[in-house]
Amino acid sequence: TLVGNHSTSGWENKKKKARKEVEDIAHELLQIQANRKSALRTPYRFDDIEYQKFAEEFPYEETPDQTKAIELIVEDMTQNVKYMDRIVCGDVGFGKTEIAMRAALIAALGGVQVAVLAPTTILVEQHFKTFSERFQNFPILIEKLNRFTPQKQVDNIIERLQNGSLDIIIGTHKLLSSQIKIKNLGLLIIDEEQRFGVKQKEKLKKY
Repeated sequence: TLVGNHSTSGWENKKKKARKEVEDIAHELLQIQANRKSALRTPYRFDDIEYQKFAEEFPYEETPDQTKAIELIVEDMTQNVKYMDRIVCGDVGFGKTEIAMRAALIAALGGVQVAVLAPTTILVEQHFKTFSERFQNFPILIEKLNRFTPQKQVDNIIERLQNGSLDIIIGTHKLLSSQIKIKNLGLLIIDEEQRFGVKQKEKLKKY
C-alpha cells in the first residue's frame, strides 16, 4: 500500500524549488554554450618534428577511422579559431586513448595545460600509466589525482596546476573540487562522459 498526500504546502514548496533549480541550471548551460560559440581563441602552434616523433612511436598502425579522427582534431586545434567540441566514439581497442594523447601533446607543446577527467580510480590509474609510457621521451610533466593520492602530494599538484608548471593532470571527480584552479587549461578530455552529470561537465567548461 502506498499512501501519500501531494497537496501539502511542503510538497508544493519542494516542487517549486526543484523547478527553479532546473531553470537556473538550464539558463547557466545556455549561457556557457553561447559564450563558447562567440569566443575566439588563438590556434595552437607546435613543433611538427616533435609531433611526428611522437606519432612514429605509436606501436600500432592507425586504422582509417583513427587517422581521420586525429586529422580532424589536429585541424581543429591548429587552424580553427573556435573552441573545439568533439565526441570520439569507438569500441574497446579502437584507439581512442591514442587520439586523446595526440591532442594532449599538441596542447602541451602549444604551451597550455591539459586535464583528463575519468569516472573511476581504476581508469585514472590506467590512463596515467599509458600517458606516462607514451610521453616518457618528451618534456611533458604528468600527474594523477584521485582519492588515494596522499594529501602532501595533492597540495603539491594543486600548487603546480595554479602556477602552470604541470602540463597534464589525470583525475577523477577530485578535479571538480573548488580547490582545483588550473592556470591555463587549454584542453579538457572526458573519458566515458556519460558517467558524469551535466553540471559536472559544464563546471570545467567555465574555465
